Amino acid sequence: MKSLHCIILSLALAVPLHGQAAKPRPQDNPEFLEKAALKIDFHIASFYRKKKLPVPDVTDDATFLRRAFLVAIGRIPTAEEALAFLEIEDENKRADLVNYLMNSKGYSSHMTNWAFDLLRLRDERTGGQANTEPYREWIRSAMDENMPWDDFVTELLTSSGNGWDPKSAAVGYYTIDKGMPLDNLSNSMRIFTGAHMECAQCHDDPFGETERRDFYHLAAFTNGQDTINERYFKKLWDEIRANNTGGSVEFDVGRLFLDRIYGMSLRGGGEGKIKLPDDYQYRDGDPGELIGAETPFGKTVRMSERKQENNGREQLADWIVNRTGPQFSSVIANRMWKRVMGKGIYEPVDEYIEASDTVYPELVTDIAKLMHELDYDLKAFQHVLLLTKTFQFATNPNPSVVAGGDDFHGRKIERLSAEQIWDSLITLSDGDPDQKPRRSVDNRIHVRYSPVLEGEMDMVQLTDEVLALQSEAEVRKYFNNFMKKLNDSGYSKSNRGKGSDMMSGMAAVTKYGKYDPVRASELPSPAPREHFLYLFGASDRLVVEGATKEPNVGQVLSLMNGYVQKKLVGNSDAHIYKSLEGASSDMEKIRRLYVAILNRPPSEEEMGWMLDEVKNQGEEGFRNIVSALVMSSEFLFLQ
Repeated sequence: MKSLHCIILSLALAVPLHGQAAKPRPQDNPEFLEKAALKIDFHIASFYRKKKLPVPDVTDDATFLRRAFLVAIGRIPTAEEALAFLEIEDENKRADLVNYLMNSKGYSSHMTNWAFDLLRLRDERTGGQANTEPYREWIRSAMDENMPWDDFVTELLTSSGNGWDPKSAAVGYYTIDKGMPLDNLSNSMRIFTGAHMECAQCHDDPFGETERRDFYHLAAFTNGQDTINERYFKKLWDEIRANNTGGSVEFDVGRLFLDRIYGMSLRGGGEGKIKLPDDYQYRDGDPGELIGAETPFGKTVRMSERKQENNGREQLADWIVNRTGPQFSSVIANRMWKRVMGKGIYEPVDEYIEASDTVYPELVTDIAKLMHELDYDLKAFQHVLLLTKTFQFATNPNPSVVAGGDDFHGRKIERLSAEQIWDSLITLSDGDPDQKPRRSVDNRIHVRYSPVLEGEMDMVQLTDEVLALQSEAEVRKYFNNFMKKLNDSGYSKSNRGKGSDMMSGMAAVTKYGKYDPVRASELPSPAPREHFLYLFGASDRLVVEGATKEPNVGQVLSLMNGYVQKKLVGNSDAHIYKSLEGASSDMEKIRRLYVAILNRPPSEEEMGWMLDEVKNQGEEGFRNIVSALVMSSEFLFLQ
């Protein structure tokens, strides 16, 4: 096995292959990251002195190993990775491990789960055939490429065009909420600025400062979104529906055009003006009154209701990213702090609090500055946090002793997320899951869930051609030619549903009760109700960050009778049993099982219990040990 040191060295020596050297960035300088981590630790030490709190102990190597893996890449280490780290005698090995993790494929997989949950990514849209596969892949690619957060947000808020084109697939951020632009806007404000404005859609917020008129001023920036040229298809679609008798092929193709071509496109840069709703009830405006766009806080940005403009979304994105003071950077910095440290400096993380009103104003101010200094590089920011002594402090099972926030006194114990448990289980059953093939976008054209015209054209080409049509006559002619091409290919009603398991690449995985040993970020979103992920609280992606870690009886039954028993405990080919090959004694086998599952060696007392189990049960005893350790609280919780 390649040692962890060898892997880290190869990463450290890696150089860009481009002809021209890239501009130096602070996040590329290890010394900058170390100094930034040290500055955070100074803040925490100062906090201890002010609050007269003792300095916590630093956790042991085994706990740090497991914690770092689960926090940085969302899974436990493989048996090989765990042994490599625990057996290294090097004072820098913790920093080396962090570098190894932050440069691994697992980092982007774990971040993808976070982004899917934050953005409510669902593979399919209710009420039609539209899906979000290209949008899903755009998010995944952004996490792979470590797109800066400010660029990521700007792309989401300003993109227009063909939803199947990788360059404009970010339009899925709006089309996923088609018909609900006000809900989309309130989610944007909550996610990106920590401002809760959802109540103001209907009335002045009784718990905040936002008035209903303020919300509509803001909504004016995004008003005027529409699909591209769908109006040219409307009359033909009405005729197809009127003539549809029992689900004709023509009807199926019409749905393809309506849902998966027009319905996944977006035009309209934001008019900057909007009418107040017909039920508007306050004296500061009249029902139906036209008002211009205006921002409610930060630097004021206005658009006139008297002008015809089409760049409101660009102005909104620029305001959110650049003109809300420290709010934008503070919210995402606090989100990342919670992701690494287990609890936000201020809670909830989706509700912005000014630094002066938090438990530690100086720390909040400095992490917001650091985020800006790192050019919104979320990977580099998390790398800094992982290098701190604060991250290494021993687990603290007690609640915070400081009112209104965290006491930074060691990581609080929390149950793993559904995705962390799943990804850890498949690590045990199948080895390093980051080496497996990834889910890819299925760009094939599907008519009633059956792929057609394979090898001739795909959805990107078809959508480009259809959206470019500039009249009803052109659309009608193209539609008829497409029907002829389809008929000439031999497609008919009898073909419907054939090959549907391949409809969305791996979208059918688990749809029929199957378990595929790939990471959670590669599985359907949201997870099917019968899947392990759903049972353990994965988000249904209907609301922002809708996951839960609440226990239930079904989880226990699943561990006792489901995937764990079928694919792990009772599977002789499971990776965990392969890790026992070459072990010279029962003691060594037990030690390897502990290191693989709990990422630490057993205590003397535990070793005695397990040796008795193997003595009494023979080879079956090792399976019982695996079952007991996987169902233990130590496996299911992060310390």
